[in-house]
Amino acid sequence: MTRKTILCAVFAVGQVVAFAQAPATVAPLYLDPSKSLNARVRDFMAQLTLEEKASQMMDYSAAIPRLGVPTYNWWNEALHGVGRSGTATVFPQAIALGATFDEDLALRMSTAISDEARAMYNAASAKDYRLKYGGLSFWTPNVNIFRDPRWGRGQETYGEDPYLTSRLGVAFVRGLQGNDPKHLKVAACAKHYAVHSGPEKLRHEFNALASPQDLRETYLPAFQALVQEANVEAVMCAYNATNGEPCCSNKYLLQDVLRKEWGFRGHVVTDCGALEDYFAASGHKVAKNAAEASAMAVKSGVSLNCGSEYKTLPAAVQQGLVTEAQVDSALAILLRTRFKLGLFDPKGASPYDNIPASVINSEAHRALAKEVALKSMVLLKNNGALPLRNDLPKYYVCGPNASSLDALIGNYYGVNPRMTTILEGLVAGIQPGSQMQYKPGILLDRPNVNPIDWTTGDAKKSDATIVVLGITGMIEGEEGESIASPHAGDRLDYNLPANQLDFLRRLRKGNDKPIIAVVTGGSPMNLQEVHELADAVLLAWYPGEEGGSAVADIVFGKASPSGKLPITFPMSLEQLPAYEAYGMQGRTYRYQAAEPMYPFGYGLSYARFEYGALKLPRKAAKNKPVEVEVSVTNTGKVAGEEVVQLYLTHTAPKGSQTPLYSLKSFRRVQLAPGASQTVKFTLTPAQLARINAQGQAVAPAGPVTVAVGGALPTARSQALGISRAATAQLTVR
Repeated sequence: MTRKTILCAVFAVGQVVAFAQAPATVAPLYLDPSKSLNARVRDFMAQLTLEEKASQMMDYSAAIPRLGVPTYNWWNEALHGVGRSGTATVFPQAIALGATFDEDLALRMSTAISDEARAMYNAASAKDYRLKYGGLSFWTPNVNIFRDPRWGRGQETYGEDPYLTSRLGVAFVRGLQGNDPKHLKVAACAKHYAVHSGPEKLRHEFNALASPQDLRETYLPAFQALVQEANVEAVMCAYNATNGEPCCSNKYLLQDVLRKEWGFRGHVVTDCGALEDYFAASGHKVAKNAAEASAMAVKSGVSLNCGSEYKTLPAAVQQGLVTEAQVDSALAILLRTRFKLGLFDPKGASPYDNIPASVINSEAHRALAKEVALKSMVLLKNNGALPLRNDLPKYYVCGPNASSLDALIGNYYGVNPRMTTILEGLVAGIQPGSQMQYKPGILLDRPNVNPIDWTTGDAKKSDATIVVLGITGMIEGEEGESIASPHAGDRLDYNLPANQLDFLRRLRKGNDKPIIAVVTGGSPMNLQEVHELADAVLLAWYPGEEGGSAVADIVFGKASPSGKLPITFPMSLEQLPAYEAYGMQGRTYRYQAAEPMYPFGYGLSYARFEYGALKLPRKAAKNKPVEVEVSVTNTGKVAGEEVVQLYLTHTAPKGSQTPLYSLKSFRRVQLAPGASQTVKFTLTPAQLARINAQGQAVAPAGPVTVAVGGALPTARSQALGISRAATAQLTVR
């Protein structure tokens, strides 16, 4: 293909628009995909003025008509489906994906999302539509640690465990970015770097203090995995400061760790408005104005400003705050992403240019959304009420979230013309001849205005009542998003809304028929009284567009629940340290000694799984892997899928901070009634190591306890119905 042909092809598709007026006979080097990436970037930058360079370093990157460059908007979302854009498959929320403990499922889900993202971009760019949320650089996944249930954005994460977060995050990034050696399908972004998990109200000024051990053991592993294993294209620096330095100019995080230690070669983007926090009256107060803040960020290696502060970069250069060479260095890194996305290539140069619109919310993707929902739902209690027959004479469905779309979508959601509410799924699941009646009965989070109760009396006349309780994005979410939250999206009250509990009490009083509580939400909540009053409790999370049909399949026994909690449900907030404290002592299953309501990794099944004795060497050599085997048997009467979990407990050296347990591996197995399977794990030396107070990985100080089971290997898990874990000790010498 000649350069002239290349140029004509590029002009034809609108990926790079035609030059103004004067026709060219030879395409410039930056438009020639046969040239090296770095050569193309250098050639393009050589055409730019300093003002144009700055214009390309903000989330809204302006068009440069004289160079044939259209507008590009970097701000796009795909947390659990393409968000805030056109019709898209709405998958279950990220915390629900965490509950699947399934890397392959995460890969397939993100592959479907990136297919839809490309199809939507292809259709929009053909019309020269270049809007925010219509591009190919997606600011996901959120691999922060959900360290405290009060955080409204915890629903965006994969839970409280760094290993689980790492494994699902790596799979998700790989599915988003694709496997073409020259082109990205979309550009993924690891956020929010680092030590970021509330409070939402203070995020623009807060200084998170984290010890070297907590950094290396808890807060950084997932980011490291995404950088070194998944080659994530972007990292987003957080609003807060960490250990005294705002994250978007934090030398230790951005230079010492991210670039030098981990070898990150992609671009860093600020969280949106983060640079304004540098000089705002209520922010970090480390800069006098936007020019100073911008210079600090660029010199720290931040290439992209979500905001408008970088428009002051020419002034910052003139004032001697930053050099043009430093601006060039940051811009070159950023432009590599645009070139790898194929935005300067002729149509068809990327294998992703021809993904058709027919993939968007296709039947295959809807089926995948349902599979994720089914594998994510966690059965918290079952006294034998579930599964229900689907041909009982009369069912009653009630509760504030039974017909709620908000209860399906969480935050950072897409839109879809075929959302299946829990009510709709249940109605579709019963046999002809059976009755199903519905009244919401109560409002989401406040007492009814009309005191007349026609619901609880009618429910008591049914053969089974399904009450859909919980919370929605109205109550928990991001700053400014949760319009019913008095705490900027955080939930400082751990309880369910009082009106919901009062409603459940009325349903139960004098009623000996089964009551099934389905609970929606994206974070732990106090379910002690729900557990006492209901015969079965099913945690549905925010289950996406097929959430209702997935709930029905579990309630009526077409599928056995297999989700496991990716986060601890404490008895109360009194069991936890202060929300503003970032030290890990007393937090998550790894450091919380107090008995929880529901442990990490917990979830019941209609099947029953028993574990045989562990097979592993009593002694292992340093720097050598260790093989672990265990037999798992389904002793129940129905088929089921078990998440087999492996935990380590190190001998605690005197005076050390040592986790009570640490998840190191997991595996999903499908077993028919009576069937057994041998599950094998390989523990690497890195997994067997512990992190000391200086943040260094060191060899075990004594015997290591290995436990394999269907939940955290504690007495509480057994009390709730999980079989005893298989345990053994290992000495590393």
